[in-house]
Amino acid sequence: MRPLTSTRLRIWDLPTRLFHWLLAASTVAMIVTAKMGGNAMEWHLRLGHVVLALLLFRLVWGVAGGHWSRFASFIPSPARLVRYLRGQGCAQDRAGHNPLGALSVLAMLGVLGAQVGTGLVSDDEIAFAGSLVRHVSGDTIAWATTWHKGWGQWLLYATLALHLIAIAYYSWFKKEKLVSAMLHGDKQGLPAELPASRDDLRAWISALCFAAASAVMAYWVWTRALY
Repeated sequence: MRPLTSTRLRIWDLPTRLFHWLLAASTVAMIVTAKMGGNAMEWHLRLGHVVLALLLFRLVWGVAGGHWSRFASFIPSPARLVRYLRGQGCAQDRAGHNPLGALSVLAMLGVLGAQVGTGLVSDDEIAFAGSLVRHVSGDTIAWATTWHKGWGQWLLYATLALHLIAIAYYSWFKKEKLVSAMLHGDKQGLPAELPASRDDLRAWISALCFAAASAVMAYWVWTRALY
């Protein structure tokens, strides 16, 4: 049998990396503006629509993106998750998101989606009203506002903290360079037989089209406040 060779492999395509860092920056800015209150809430609302556009893009890119960015490549089956927890992980787990990392990503996207969604129909009756408050009932507004300012906020903090703790653990104790891989896109020491993510001009143009469509949809939601 031919021995497996290790190589440097493109894991995260450029659109995925840009999405990751833009989402991180937008989320931090969204939290900061919420805490500042007052006129900063206008920026909080704008940033919420930016995050909405980014999440819409990620849903599409999770189907059409590079191999390791696709949901099908990293959402773990129960059997794969159990094997990983037993210390029986495979090379695939070291390439893209490992099973625990995949669950963390899904949780982050879900919590952020819930925060953006409830924010769109929230109204604190002081300085903030979401773009869609005119299109839902008073009971829905009350429930969404309570969730957005309460449990939803704390769930977001918890998922962010777990995400950072996991990155620190894998970086320091398992010597996996997760941050640098999300900067330049490559991981080293992987079997050459694993597929690389497509990361070329054609992929970038496709991503740009998807991003533009996502931005248009988020802007359309923004305009619902006017009608």
